[in-house]
Amino acid sequence: MSDSTRMVLHAFAALADLGEEIAETSDFEEMVRSALHVVLGAMGIRRGAVAEFDREHDALHFVAARGYDEELARDFSLTPRQHTSKGNGNGAGSLTHALQDFARVEHEVHDRFAGAGVEVVTPLVVRGELVGVILLGGKASGESFTQEDRELARALGRHVGVGLHNHRLLREVARRAEENQRLYESLKGSYNDTVRAFAAAIDCKDKYTQGHSERVGKYSEIIAREMGWKDEEVEAIAIGGYLHDVGKLVVDREIINAPYRIDAKQSSELNRHPAAGYEILRPINHPFADIPLMARYHHERPDGRGYPEGLTDEQIPAGAKIVSLADSFDAMTTDRPYRRRRTFDEVVADFRRNAGRQFATPVVLALCRALLKEARGETRPRQMMRLLGRDYVEERTLPALEQLIADLESGPHTTVMQA
Repeated sequence: MSDSTRMVLHAFAALADLGEEIAETSDFEEMVRSALHVVLGAMGIRRGAVAEFDREHDALHFVAARGYDEELARDFSLTPRQHTSKGNGNGAGSLTHALQDFARVEHEVHDRFAGAGVEVVTPLVVRGELVGVILLGGKASGESFTQEDRELARALGRHVGVGLHNHRLLREVARRAEENQRLYESLKGSYNDTVRAFAAAIDCKDKYTQGHSERVGKYSEIIAREMGWKDEEVEAIAIGGYLHDVGKLVVDREIINAPYRIDAKQSSELNRHPAAGYEILRPINHPFADIPLMARYHHERPDGRGYPEGLTDEQIPAGAKIVSLADSFDAMTTDRPYRRRRTFDEVVADFRRNAGRQFATPVVLALCRALLKEARGETRPRQMMRLLGRDYVEERTLPALEQLIADLESGPHTTVMQA
């Protein structure tokens, strides 16, 4: 077999090995080190390095090196250049810039490694863009580089360049994803702040229930989390709680602020607010589709005696069931102009009496479990205890709460609700 034939076969074997390394190695730096090892081994070279070219910052970043002093194979900035417009696409303009970049990089590499034995600097060009260079020291045999050697170096370099290019694309995708995530979090924060401000504006119409919507949102969030809902579902239920009374904006202020129990006519006017809330929220492009339904159906009851449509248990959206209990729980545990808030014993008795009737049993269970955990100090922060006030849930009342939980768990209506 002639030397030229042997050289060709060796080159093909090296290309296959290099392609396999690039395809199978997920670690970027390990891939570059392996690729450099293949290149040096294929060409019988003892020293070499691979550097990534950063055109934006006009710098070389050394990814892998072998046989060179660490001080030499260290990242460095290039001499400032005169900025020119960058070509677009894969045309001649782009290739011209790649050649100009390479000429500068090659010159500065030779200057930096003067006396350190860099024989060949091979450009790594992908789609008309210089992505890096391979530095090759002299052959172990002492022979000079032939034209075939340089062609082989360029062929191997194309594979390494593709690896660098792909990694650069992945980094860019990751960077954009991070930017998009930050933008999303910022927009979500703005949305949530707007919702809370709107909830405060709703409550301002009712001088007797300041903070009611905020508390309903918090209670709804706690219940949903206790029921095992996903984070995005918990977020949705909290927003539904904040906005559940938005329909009260269309109700006469005198009815809302009446310091006495309202009559049937006034009650009928007040009962318009769930449907009105739905109509207000429906045109808005919410991140969570069920929010208007929570406003519409938060006064429905599993026994069918609620309003505005008299839905029964399975017909009521899960989110509306949670907001319904959170709304009633806050009404029970806060003072109103015509009555003082109930004691916790009275609240437990109401839950026992109305679970499965006014309130969905799984929701009552979730609220009771969350309350018990906070009362025992098993969860932090103790949000419900803070909202209810110090000493509202007394130690002596916990056995009744525990018994209610046990009875509801063993009852016939404990099906787990899903969002």
